[in-house]
Amino acid sequence: MRVIVADHPLIAHKLTYLRAQETDSPTFRRLTEELMTLLAYEATREVRVEPFAIQTPVAPTEGIKLSTPKPLIVPILRAGLGMLEGMVRLLPSAEVGFLGMARDEETLEAVTYANRLPDDLSGRQCYVLDPMLATGGTLAMSVRYLVDRGADDITAVTLLCAPEGIEAVERELADLDVPFTLVTGAIDERLDDNGYIVPGLGDAGDRLYGVAVQ
Repeated sequence: MRVIVADHPLIAHKLTYLRAQETDSPTFRRLTEELMTLLAYEATREVRVEPFAIQTPVAPTEGIKLSTPKPLIVPILRAGLGMLEGMVRLLPSAEVGFLGMARDEETLEAVTYANRLPDDLSGRQCYVLDPMLATGGTLAMSVRYLVDRGADDITAVTLLCAPEGIEAVERELADLDVPFTLVTGAIDERLDDNGYIVPGLGDAGDRLYGVAVQ
């Protein structure tokens, strides 16, 4: 498992306003999209490409294009949807699948309630989008889900991580036989007793959409 903290002043700037309690939902959504585009630049550094011959107005030359099969973007419902637009802005030709996962607030375990993914992901690069890596259960389960369907290269993108979450994912995926990279905007201090990231930014889903889900 490789962990990349995207160190850039614009990322830190946008994260500051995402964290601020007074930031309203429309602004939070806009900042999330903008931040996601910056993170996506780092996350796609090793996206698969192949040579592509073109004709410029002056002469023939060779460039590159995304390889086939196309990469698959997988936002984790519901908060991951807020990151989707920023990702597809950079990868407009990618395909999109969805995973619905939620954390049981008593056990802190992740449970799956929706799956809108191709049955066969053989040879696919996948990009998992989830704003927060807290306890790590959701992300670890998501990656297993994709690997079980044949994905052979996975990158997860988060806005924030807790050290405990990173450790948990490393432990849960220690036997993973495909490359896995985590790209994040920041690693925060810790988890509190309720499994929330400190200082964090609160519940990303509620702040994106303004409606708490019970």
